[in-house]
Amino acid sequence: MSNSIPILFFVIFIFSCNNITKENSDWVYLFDGTTTNGWRAYNEDSLPSGWIIDDEGALTFNKEDKAGGGDIIYGLEEFENFELYLEWKLPIGGNSGIFYHIKEGFNGIAQIAPEYQLIDDENYSKIYNYELQEWQQTASDYSMHTADPKQKVLKPIGEWNTTKIRFTPELVEHWLNGKKVLSFVPWSDDWYKRKADGKWKNSTKYGSFKRGYIGLQDHDSPIWFRNIKIL
Repeated sequence: MSNSIPILFFVIFIFSCNNITKENSDWVYLFDGTTTNGWRAYNEDSLPSGWIIDDEGALTFNKEDKAGGGDIIYGLEEFENFELYLEWKLPIGGNSGIFYHIKEGFNGIAQIAPEYQLIDDENYSKIYNYELQEWQQTASDYSMHTADPKQKVLKPIGEWNTTKIRFTPELVEHWLNGKKVLSFVPWSDDWYKRKADGKWKNSTKYGSFKRGYIGLQDHDSPIWFRNIKIL
């Protein structure tokens, strides 16, 4: 009887490891810190020179490279329903964003694709003398839905934050550092009303695509991303 207990625990351990491996294998890495394969400028064939992998394995926009820059997309695959996870950090006064359901052939991504906002909530207004609205703050669905400030826990500037976006036609969720901070129903009556009453009222194609690329915003600010993966 006593000999069977260690064997039982060993079997359970092996089974658990197999489950973990199976679960983790479902993730598709869009960026793993070793290559920029698949990433390119919006409406272009190659990655702008300003976007590089730094010494710590992060995908970053080097603001000092005047020849580079511009929003980028992962152009190897379009996604419809998904769970996107990534880690990011900003400098003081930083500003960027995460786009999805991107289609090419337009003048810019922001006019067509929903954006999970990334910005220095604490210092941006002080630096640029511009008062941020709630819908402009981190984890909001930019200019559409506001992240719940009671649920938001942002790491200090220069430290890594985690973001998760879950998208289905029934519900969209924004997560920040392990907490759900926002949910909404896309293409609902409320969604169309917000669009008609807000910044995108004259952007006829905004949010209309149900499948498209994942993208990262260059808002003329340094930005760092790592561990970008999708289910």
